[in-house]
Amino acid sequence: MSELKAGSNLEKVFLAGHFAVTAELGPPKSADVEEVKTNAAHLKGYADAVNITDNQTAIARMSSIAAGTLVLREGLEPVIQITCRDRNRLAIQADILGAYALGIKNILCLTGDHQKFGNHPGCKNVFDMDSVQLIGTIKQMRDEKTFINGEEIKNSKTAPVVEPRIFIGGAANPFGDPFEFRVIRLSKKVKAGVDFIQTQCIYDMDRFKEWMKQVRDRGLHEKVKIMAGVTPLKSARMAEYMRDKVAGLTVPDQIIERMAKAENAGAEGRKICIEQIEEIRDIEGVAGVHLMAIAWERFVPEIIEGAGLYPRPEV
Repeated sequence: MSELKAGSNLEKVFLAGHFAVTAELGPPKSADVEEVKTNAAHLKGYADAVNITDNQTAIARMSSIAAGTLVLREGLEPVIQITCRDRNRLAIQADILGAYALGIKNILCLTGDHQKFGNHPGCKNVFDMDSVQLIGTIKQMRDEKTFINGEEIKNSKTAPVVEPRIFIGGAANPFGDPFEFRVIRLSKKVKAGVDFIQTQCIYDMDRFKEWMKQVRDRGLHEKVKIMAGVTPLKSARMAEYMRDKVAGLTVPDQIIERMAKAENAGAEGRKICIEQIEEIRDIEGVAGVHLMAIAWERFVPEIIEGAGLYPRPEV
């Protein structure tokens, strides 16, 4: 245990040398606990940890900490997301302490989508810090046992220090422009203290492989665990939307054509996803896969089994 930074299941899977699997669970746009439980049941036993998104695409949802706590009660390990869009540094540090107190050991640090993309475009954003600074904040709280103002994390001068032991995650987009800056951005997160990275969903495998080559050239794959993001397509229309409307994402024409010609587009999309995972597993430096099955949690078992990643290791 002395080698562990937080002792989460995800960290132990990496430390044991296994190819890790995480999945994603979007909290409901209501206070519906049963929705969380239903989606968690689809993922149980198929993912080493489950990402709980934080008002993704700037749409108001149940809080990531609350949904993460519900997921924890269902027997899954959560990776809660914290975005900088909605909180200042006081609120962020409070949420880090609160999440850890509730048993959460993994946090993914995100700057956050701009509110203009969501259903409250007129709301005021915060952006008191960005994702790189958030990574550094959690590392300081965990390793130096101080808040970012330098004060020790304890209740009084005579009280013991009780710091949050968090396994720190970050995101990376290998497809944004300018392309050569993508690996530089990753380098900053590694320097700030990130423990694992989850990428934007991958369709352009050639570009991802080129990004991974740049990662290996800098030796970053030896300093951080990189998880490749995949999202199963439901239709050719979805593929076109991802290509045309999602910033920093490329979808090759052959994938769109394959989806358009398929008799059962959903089944074809899941087949493509399985093929992608199989190809990703052969790329040097990739330590796992992050499956973002958007509102398709029920098909996660099919994909994980099809890719030969079931059963998951016990560590």
